[in-house]
Amino acid sequence: MSLEQGIKTQDLPGIPKVGQGKVRELFEVDGHLLMVATDRISAFDVILPNAIPHKGKVLTQLSAFWFERLEGMVPHHLVSVRVDEFPAPLQPFREELAGRSMLVRKCTPLPIECVVRGYLAGSGWAEYRQSEMICGNRLPSGLVESAELPEPIFTPATKATNGHDENISFDRAAQIIGPELAEQVRDLSLRIYNRAREYALEKGIIICDTKFEFGMEGSRLLLIDEVLTPDSSRFWPADEFEPGKSQPSFDKQFIRDFLETLDWDKAPPGPELPSSIVEATSQRYLEAYRLLTGKNLDEAL
Repeated sequence: MSLEQGIKTQDLPGIPKVGQGKVRELFEVDGHLLMVATDRISAFDVILPNAIPHKGKVLTQLSAFWFERLEGMVPHHLVSVRVDEFPAPLQPFREELAGRSMLVRKCTPLPIECVVRGYLAGSGWAEYRQSEMICGNRLPSGLVESAELPEPIFTPATKATNGHDENISFDRAAQIIGPELAEQVRDLSLRIYNRAREYALEKGIIICDTKFEFGMEGSRLLLIDEVLTPDSSRFWPADEFEPGKSQPSFDKQFIRDFLETLDWDKAPPGPELPSSIVEATSQRYLEAYRLLTGKNLDEAL
């Protein structure tokens, strides 16, 4: 099966599959893990029948770009995104894996997601309207949708195996992973976000918010999974930013907005997307990659 097909999954004969998410397939090989990003896309926790061309390669190559830029700030799990550097058992699958696969170190993921918000959007905006707080962080009164926060805030979440992740307070995160480790990932998350936000703004993109994941390799903390992609972040075009309303974005919000116009109960199976929506979404992913890296995706492959 092709990795570019929508809801279908991928097997690599002879290579043990150890996990599967909405977008990724996870394999174990020669003491490492292989993360393969498909072109599947989900909305409202439902995998849609369409694939988004180039999406998996954008997620992989953009993560690799950020891991390289963050060298020296935080250790990470990436070993290589170059198929010719992968272990011999993977070489028969070069064509399927090229551009969309990361060979990574094995580690134990922390059971929380490390979310940083610099602007008021999504579930943060909904919570603020109720209490003028987000995950225990008190915010000023009178903020509008999409407003820039006085300073970025750390708003952790639990990892949900089914359904939506749940926002939690820092104190709750500290109970789950321990106070010292909670402080470490909070401080790292804020530092990474601030560095990335400053860089992205120079390239014409506002990083509204983003989600980081960390894992333990023995006693060593690693930044893992994807990093600062349109799937793990809200990217807004800086030249169109206008507080007081929702913003255009480089992610799948475009698809969510379309789905909201349909008579669909947000339960599987998901509806087929028109080709115009698929193409426009693909172009948004490609444009985010181009703006951030300064080159087209095909130049990186």
